[in-house]
Amino acid sequence: MKGILTLAVMIAVAIPGLARAATMEDEVRAVFDKYIAAQNAHDLRTVQALLVDSPDFLWISRGKPVWGRDAALRSLEERYKGTWHIDFDRKEFRVISVSRRVAQVYAPTQLTVGEPGAEPAKNRLYINLMMVKKPEGWRITSILPILVPPQ
Repeated sequence: MKGILTLAVMIAVAIPGLARAATMEDEVRAVFDKYIAAQNAHDLRTVQALLVDSPDFLWISRGKPVWGRDAALRSLEERYKGTWHIDFDRKEFRVISVSRRVAQVYAPTQLTVGEPGAEPAKNRLYINLMMVKKPEGWRITSILPILVPPQ
């Protein structure tokens, strides 16, 4: 009887924990939120930690490919000298599961960007971002923005 009671207590304790376990969408959303916060804080160290360390990392920027994490970070470092701020539509944000370890993020976004001392421009973008789950957590492998033409 004591063994059954112990088992019942263990199950009762474990079930709420299972219900609270993060889903893939929760994990990916948390990484994306951290990425956006780091971008808006111009925090290169955190952005660096969230991007996959590979020459195959791809960021399309100003219509041109930027290959590799280091090249992307150098470009961001220059842009952070001016205005660089990202807002995204949380209601329209989507995580698409490609596999258990690969996710695509879709985020309608407004990017406010400008050279130092210049009036910043506001651009609407659809951000398409791919993430892969590595042993150290979810990492961004590509950032593919699509410019939304003015309406």
